[in-house]
Amino acid sequence: MKKQNPVFNLSLAAMFLAMAFVLPFFTGQIPQIGKMLCPMHFPVILCGYVCGGPWGLVVGFAAPLLRSVIFGMPTLFPKAFAMAFELACYGFMSGLLYRVLPKNKLNLYVSLVLSMITGRLVWGAVQFCCIGLDPTRFGFSAFWAGAVADAVPGIIIQLVLIPLIIALLEKAKLMK
Repeated sequence: MKKQNPVFNLSLAAMFLAMAFVLPFFTGQIPQIGKMLCPMHFPVILCGYVCGGPWGLVVGFAAPLLRSVIFGMPTLFPKAFAMAFELACYGFMSGLLYRVLPKNKLNLYVSLVLSMITGRLVWGAVQFCCIGLDPTRFGFSAFWAGAVADAVPGIIIQLVLIPLIIALLEKAKLMK
């Protein structure tokens, strides 16, 4: 946002954290569909863009762990644990890349796609470590299914809505 005040950013980060808590209730009524839409990813990525990478990292790391402890979903280990690192990476990378790349439509997509790719790679690495470094239990096919195939609808929604929201915020002069 235009005003980079710590209290203002804290308030926005709290709002994005609350969104990460609430959105899965709307999408999770049908678990297969809710999982495919990646509802916690959306507010974390936006937090990175709006508040900056460090705030996105904190919100991304906290959201799945707190949601797991409070609501029991996602399960704490290994799902919420791996998601914490994945979402922290999304939040940090989206904020960092948005700040360092020149501001234009192409770079907005570049920052989003790179954030999504690195987050999914981090998720895969953490899952692999949690499962015991055993490629027979978590190999490429399990990574592909969890990181890409099962998440295609959520990926598409993020690729459409996040740049649109950021462009609207920029147009309204609410973002640097």
